[in-house]
Amino acid sequence: MSDGAHIPVLLDEAIAALSLAPNDVVVDATFGRGGHARAILGALGKGGRLIAVDRDPAAAEAARDIVDPRFMFRHAWFSELREILATLGIDTIDAVLVDLGVSSPQVDDPARGFSYRFDGPLDMRMDTTRGESAADLLARADVRELTEIIRDYGEERFAASIARAIVSARAVAPIVSTRQLATIVGKAVGGRTRGDWRQDPAARTFQALRIAVNRELSELSFALPRLVETMAAEARIAVISFHSLEDRIVKQFFAFASRPFGGDPRMARLPLRSAALPDVPIRPIGRAQKASPEEIERNQRSRSAILRVAERTGAPLPADWPRGWTSVGGRQ
Repeated sequence: MSDGAHIPVLLDEAIAALSLAPNDVVVDATFGRGGHARAILGALGKGGRLIAVDRDPAAAEAARDIVDPRFMFRHAWFSELREILATLGIDTIDAVLVDLGVSSPQVDDPARGFSYRFDGPLDMRMDTTRGESAADLLARADVRELTEIIRDYGEERFAASIARAIVSARAVAPIVSTRQLATIVGKAVGGRTRGDWRQDPAARTFQALRIAVNRELSELSFALPRLVETMAAEARIAVISFHSLEDRIVKQFFAFASRPFGGDPRMARLPLRSAALPDVPIRPIGRAQKASPEEIERNQRSRSAILRVAERTGAPLPADWPRGWTSVGGRQ
Protein backbone atom coordinates (compact mmCIF):
# COMPACT_ATOMS: atom_id res chain seq x y z
CA MET A 1 0.00 0.00 0.00
CA SER A 2 1.26 3.47 -0.80
CA ASP A 3 0.03 6.97 -0.59
CA GLY A 4 1.32 8.96 -3.52
CA ALA A 5 5.10 8.81 -3.34
CA HIS A 6 5.08 7.59 0.25
CA ILE A 7 5.26 3.89 1.12
CA PRO A 8 4.44 3.06 4.75
CA VAL A 9 7.21 1.04 6.37
CA LEU A 10 6.70 -2.26 8.22
CA LEU A 11 2.99 -1.98 7.46
CA ASP A 12 1.94 -5.60 7.91
CA GLU A 13 4.17 -6.06 10.94
CA ALA A 14 2.82 -2.94 12.65
CA ILE A 15 -0.83 -3.84 12.09
CA ALA A 16 -0.23 -7.38 13.35
CA ALA A 17 1.61 -6.04 16.39
CA LEU A 18 -1.31 -3.81 17.38
CA SER A 19 -3.54 -6.94 17.64
CA LEU A 20 -6.68 -4.94 16.84
CA ALA A 21 -10.22 -5.92 17.76
CA PRO A 22 -13.21 -4.66 15.69
CA ASN A 23 -14.39 -2.08 18.22
CA ASP A 24 -11.02 -0.75 19.35
CA VAL A 25 -10.22 2.92 19.82
CA VAL A 26 -6.87 3.43 18.09
CA VAL A 27 -4.46 6.34 17.80
CA ASP A 28 -2.14 6.95 14.86
CA ALA A 29 0.18 9.40 16.60
CA THR A 30 2.12 10.30 13.44
CA PHE A 31 -0.34 10.27 10.54
CA GLY A 32 2.13 11.30 7.83
CA ARG A 33 0.32 10.66 4.56
CA GLY A 34 -2.07 8.07 5.97
CA GLY A 35 -0.64 4.75 4.83
CA HIS A 36 -0.76 3.14 8.26
CA ALA A 37 -4.06 4.87 9.08
CA ARG A 38 -5.81 3.33 6.08
CA ALA A 39 -4.58 -0.12 7.06
CA ILE A 40 -5.78 0.39 10.63
CA LEU A 41 -9.23 1.40 9.39
CA GLY A 42 -9.26 -1.72 7.23
CA ALA A 43 -8.62 -3.85 10.33
CA LEU A 44 -11.33 -2.19 12.45
CA GLY A 45 -15.03 -2.97 12.43
CA LYS A 46 -17.96 -0.56 12.23
CA GLY A 47 -17.69 0.17 15.94
CA GLY A 48 -13.99 0.99 15.80
CA ARG A 49 -12.50 4.45 15.96
CA LEU A 50 -9.24 5.98 14.76
CA ILE A 51 -7.85 9.29 16.00
CA ALA A 52 -4.89 10.50 13.92
CA VAL A 53 -2.44 13.20 14.98
CA ASP A 54 0.34 14.98 13.10
CA ARG A 55 2.09 18.33 13.42
CA ASP A 56 2.65 18.76 9.67
CA PRO A 57 -0.01 20.96 8.02
CA ALA A 58 0.46 18.92 4.84
CA ALA A 59 -0.65 15.85 6.77
CA ALA A 60 -3.87 17.66 7.61
CA GLU A 61 -4.42 18.17 3.88
CA ALA A 62 -3.81 14.47 3.22
CA ALA A 63 -6.21 13.51 6.01
CA ARG A 64 -9.07 15.22 4.17
CA ASP A 65 -8.91 12.40 1.60
CA ILE A 66 -10.08 9.89 4.20
CA VAL A 67 -13.84 10.13 4.36
CA ASP A 68 -14.85 7.69 7.06
CA PRO A 69 -17.13 8.29 10.08
CA ARG A 70 -14.73 6.25 12.22
CA PHE A 71 -11.80 8.57 11.45
CA MET A 72 -10.80 11.87 13.03
CA PHE A 73 -7.66 14.00 12.50
CA ARG A 74 -6.08 16.61 14.77
CA HIS A 75 -3.20 18.93 13.87
CA ALA A 76 -0.98 18.64 16.94
CA TRP A 77 2.26 17.20 18.33
CA PHE A 78 1.84 13.67 19.60
CA SER A 79 2.91 14.71 23.10
CA GLU A 80 -0.40 16.63 23.18
CA LEU A 81 -2.43 13.46 22.65
CA ARG A 82 -3.65 13.17 26.22
CA GLU A 83 -5.25 16.61 26.04
CA ILE A 84 -6.76 15.84 22.62
CA LEU A 85 -8.39 12.67 23.91
CA ALA A 86 -9.78 14.58 26.89
CA THR A 87 -11.49 17.08 24.59
CA LEU A 88 -13.03 14.15 22.69
CA GLY A 89 -14.30 12.53 25.88
CA ILE A 90 -12.06 9.48 25.42
CA ASP A 91 -10.64 8.08 28.65
CA THR A 92 -8.51 5.22 27.30
CA ILE A 93 -7.33 3.80 23.99
CA ASP A 94 -6.76 0.21 22.87
CA ALA A 95 -3.75 0.71 20.57
CA VAL A 96 -1.32 3.42 19.49
CA LEU A 97 1.11 3.51 16.57
CA VAL A 98 4.05 5.91 16.43
CA ASP A 99 5.99 6.06 13.14
CA LEU A 100 8.94 8.37 13.71
CA GLY A 101 10.09 8.56 10.11
CA VAL A 102 10.06 11.64 7.92
CA SER A 103 7.62 11.01 5.07
CA SER A 104 8.87 10.86 1.48
CA PRO A 105 6.74 13.87 0.40
CA GLN A 106 8.38 15.93 3.14
CA VAL A 107 11.89 14.96 2.03
CA ASP A 108 11.17 15.30 -1.68
CA ASP A 109 9.59 18.76 -1.47
CA PRO A 110 12.42 21.31 -1.91
CA ALA A 111 10.31 23.97 -0.18
CA ARG A 112 10.49 22.05 3.11
CA GLY A 113 14.30 22.16 3.22
CA PHE A 114 14.80 18.65 4.62
CA SER A 115 17.09 17.31 1.89
CA TYR A 116 20.58 18.13 0.71
CA ARG A 117 19.60 16.63 -2.67
CA PHE A 118 17.42 19.60 -3.65
CA ASP A 119 17.98 23.34 -3.42
CA GLY A 120 15.38 25.09 -1.33
CA PRO A 121 14.87 27.31 1.71
CA LEU A 122 16.59 25.99 4.82
CA ASP A 123 13.46 25.40 6.89
CA MET A 124 13.24 21.77 8.15
CA ARG A 125 10.26 22.40 10.43
CA MET A 126 7.70 19.59 10.48
CA ASP A 127 5.18 22.10 11.82
CA THR A 128 5.62 25.11 9.57
CA THR A 129 3.17 27.14 11.67
CA ARG A 130 5.51 27.61 14.60
CA GLY A 131 9.07 27.35 15.84
CA GLU A 132 12.56 28.18 14.70
CA SER A 133 13.70 27.19 11.22
CA ALA A 134 17.08 25.62 10.48
CA ALA A 135 18.21 28.91 8.93
CA ASP A 136 17.26 30.74 12.14
CA LEU A 137 19.18 28.21 14.20
CA LEU A 138 22.30 28.51 12.04
CA ALA A 139 22.11 32.31 12.25
CA ARG A 140 22.15 32.46 16.05
CA ALA A 141 24.00 29.39 17.42
CA ASP A 142 27.67 29.68 18.35
CA VAL A 143 30.39 27.19 17.46
CA ARG A 144 29.97 25.24 20.68
CA GLU A 145 26.22 24.78 20.31
CA LEU A 146 26.49 23.85 16.63
CA THR A 147 29.24 21.35 17.43
CA GLU A 148 27.10 19.70 20.11
CA ILE A 149 24.05 19.53 17.84
CA ILE A 150 25.93 18.05 14.90
CA ARG A 151 27.93 15.67 17.10
CA ASP A 152 25.08 14.48 19.33
CA TYR A 153 22.22 14.30 16.82
CA GLY A 154 24.17 13.51 13.67
CA GLU A 155 26.81 11.32 15.30
CA GLU A 156 29.22 13.25 13.08
CA ARG A 157 32.90 12.96 13.99
CA PHE A 158 33.77 16.09 11.99
CA ALA A 159 31.23 18.16 13.93
CA ALA A 160 33.70 20.77 15.19
CA SER A 161 35.13 21.40 11.71
CA ILE A 162 31.63 21.72 10.25
CA ALA A 163 30.49 24.08 13.02
CA ARG A 164 33.49 26.37 12.49
CA ALA A 165 32.88 26.36 8.74
CA ILE A 166 29.25 27.36 9.25
CA VAL A 167 30.14 30.25 11.54
CA SER A 168 32.83 31.46 9.10
CA ALA A 169 30.45 31.23 6.13
CA ARG A 170 27.61 33.10 7.81
CA ALA A 171 29.97 35.98 8.57
CA VAL A 172 30.16 36.48 4.81
CA ALA A 173 26.51 35.85 3.95
CA PRO A 174 23.44 34.38 5.71
CA ILE A 175 22.99 30.63 5.20
CA VAL A 176 19.43 30.39 3.91
CA SER A 177 19.37 27.50 1.40
CA THR A 178 19.99 23.77 1.52
CA ARG A 179 22.54 23.97 -1.27
CA GLN A 180 24.54 26.59 0.63
CA LEU A 181 24.68 24.39 3.70
CA ALA A 182 25.51 21.21 1.77
CA THR A 183 28.37 23.01 0.02
CA ILE A 184 29.75 24.36 3.30
CA VAL A 185 29.64 20.92 4.92
CA GLY A 186 31.18 19.25 1.89
CA LYS A 187 34.14 21.63 1.94
CA ALA A 188 34.56 21.23 5.71
CA VAL A 189 34.66 17.45 5.47
CA GLY A 190 36.73 17.48 2.28
CA GLY A 191 38.31 14.20 1.26
CA ARG A 192 38.36 12.74 4.78
CA THR A 193 36.85 9.30 4.91
CA ARG A 194 33.92 8.54 7.20
CA GLY A 195 33.79 4.79 6.58
CA ASP A 196 30.72 4.88 4.32
CA TRP A 197 31.53 6.17 0.85
CA ARG A 198 27.87 5.90 -0.18
CA GLN A 199 26.72 8.59 2.26
CA ASP A 200 26.71 12.23 1.25
CA PRO A 201 29.03 14.35 3.46
CA ALA A 202 26.06 16.54 4.44
CA ALA A 203 23.71 13.70 5.46
CA ARG A 204 24.59 13.62 9.15
CA THR A 205 24.52 17.39 9.53
CA PHE A 206 21.11 17.62 7.90
CA GLN A 207 19.79 14.88 10.19
CA ALA A 208 21.19 16.67 13.23
CA LEU A 209 19.64 20.02 12.35
CA ARG A 210 16.26 18.43 11.59
CA ILE A 211 16.26 16.70 14.98
CA ALA A 212 17.22 19.91 16.76
CA VAL A 213 14.71 22.13 14.94
CA ASN A 214 11.84 19.74 15.62
CA ARG A 215 12.94 18.74 19.13
CA GLU A 216 12.40 15.17 18.00
CA LEU A 217 14.20 13.34 20.79
CA SER A 218 12.84 15.38 23.68
CA GLU A 219 9.34 15.15 22.16
CA LEU A 220 9.66 11.37 22.06
CA SER A 221 11.05 11.13 25.60
CA PHE A 222 8.26 13.34 26.93
CA ALA A 223 5.48 11.67 24.94
CA LEU A 224 6.13 8.00 25.70
CA PRO A 225 5.04 8.01 29.38
CA ARG A 226 2.06 10.22 28.49
CA LEU A 227 0.97 7.74 25.83
CA VAL A 228 1.11 4.92 28.39
CA GLU A 229 -1.20 6.96 30.63
CA THR A 230 -3.90 6.81 27.95
CA MET A 231 -3.68 3.06 27.36
CA ALA A 232 -6.26 0.56 28.64
CA ALA A 233 -5.21 -2.82 30.02
CA GLU A 234 -3.90 -5.04 27.19
CA ALA A 235 -3.57 -2.04 24.86
CA ARG A 236 -0.59 -2.21 22.53
CA ILE A 237 1.94 0.49 21.64
CA ALA A 238 4.03 0.02 18.49
CA VAL A 239 6.89 2.41 17.70
CA ILE A 240 8.81 2.49 14.41
CA SER A 241 12.13 4.33 14.61
CA PHE A 242 14.67 5.06 11.90
CA HIS A 243 17.95 5.82 13.62
CA SER A 244 19.81 4.69 16.71
CA LEU A 245 19.06 7.82 18.76
CA GLU A 246 15.29 7.29 18.53
CA ASP A 247 15.49 3.54 18.98
CA ARG A 248 17.64 3.94 22.08
CA ILE A 249 14.99 6.10 23.73
CA VAL A 250 12.20 3.63 22.90
CA LYS A 251 14.25 0.66 24.07
CA GLN A 252 15.26 2.37 27.32
CA PHE A 253 11.72 3.52 28.05
CA PHE A 254 10.25 0.06 27.48
CA ALA A 255 12.92 -1.35 29.81
CA PHE A 256 12.23 1.33 32.43
CA ALA A 257 8.46 0.79 32.39
CA SER A 258 8.70 -3.00 32.45
CA ARG A 259 10.83 -3.29 35.60
CA PRO A 260 9.54 -2.96 39.17
CA PHE A 261 10.32 0.45 40.68
CA GLY A 262 11.49 1.59 37.24
CA GLY A 263 14.52 -0.66 37.55
CA ASP A 264 15.87 1.34 40.51
CA PRO A 265 19.10 -0.52 41.42
CA ARG A 266 18.63 0.38 45.10
CA MET A 267 15.37 -1.58 45.13
CA ALA A 268 17.01 -4.50 43.35
CA ARG A 269 19.35 -4.93 46.31
CA LEU A 270 16.52 -5.22 48.86
CA PRO A 271 15.65 -8.75 50.08
CA LEU A 272 12.13 -8.66 48.61
CA ARG A 273 10.17 -11.69 47.46
CA SER A 274 9.00 -11.56 43.86
CA ALA A 275 5.38 -11.56 45.02
CA ALA A 276 6.06 -8.39 47.01
CA LEU A 277 7.19 -6.46 43.96
CA PRO A 278 4.65 -4.16 42.29
CA ASP A 279 3.35 -5.15 38.89
CA VAL A 280 4.87 -3.20 36.04
CA PRO A 281 3.00 -0.77 33.73
CA ILE A 282 3.97 -2.38 30.42
CA ARG A 283 5.53 -5.57 29.08
CA PRO A 284 7.57 -5.66 25.86
CA ILE A 285 6.11 -7.98 23.22
CA GLY A 286 8.56 -10.07 21.22
CA ARG A 287 11.83 -8.83 19.81
CA ALA A 288 12.56 -5.74 17.78
CA GLN A 289 11.56 -6.29 14.15
CA LYS A 290 13.26 -5.04 11.01
CA ALA A 291 12.12 -4.86 7.42
CA SER A 292 12.45 -8.03 5.38
CA PRO A 293 14.90 -8.20 2.46
CA GLU A 294 11.88 -8.11 0.14
CA GLU A 295 10.58 -4.88 1.69
CA ILE A 296 14.01 -3.27 1.59
CA GLU A 297 14.27 -4.12 -2.09
CA ARG A 298 10.89 -2.46 -2.72
CA ASN A 299 11.59 0.50 -0.46
CA GLN A 300 15.18 1.41 0.44
CA ARG A 301 13.88 3.80 3.10
CA SER A 302 12.84 0.79 5.19
CA ARG A 303 16.37 -0.53 5.61
CA SER A 304 16.96 1.36 8.88
CA ALA A 305 13.47 0.91 10.37
CA ILE A 306 13.04 -0.86 13.71
CA LEU A 307 9.67 -1.78 15.23
CA ARG A 308 9.32 -2.25 19.00
CA VAL A 309 6.07 -3.27 20.67
CA ALA A 310 4.82 -3.30 24.26
CA GLU A 311 1.52 -4.07 25.99
CA ARG A 312 -0.10 -2.26 28.90
CA THR A 313 -0.64 -4.45 31.92
CA GLY A 314 -3.61 -4.23 34.25
CA ALA A 315 -1.47 -2.64 36.95
CA PRO A 316 -2.27 0.92 38.00
CA LEU A 317 0.41 3.47 37.27
CA PRO A 318 2.47 4.51 40.29
CA ALA A 319 1.28 7.68 41.97
CA ASP A 320 4.58 9.35 41.07
CA TRP A 321 4.62 8.08 37.46
CA PRO A 322 6.96 8.47 35.61
CA ARG A 323 9.42 9.15 38.41
CA GLY A 324 12.82 7.76 37.55
CA TRP A 325 12.35 8.23 33.81
CA THR A 326 14.79 10.87 32.70
CA SER A 327 14.51 12.30 29.23
CA VAL A 328 17.30 10.84 27.15
CA GLY A 329 16.62 13.33 24.39
CA GLY A 330 20.08 14.76 24.67
CA ARG A 331 20.52 18.50 24.97
CA GLN A 332 17.00 19.56 23.96
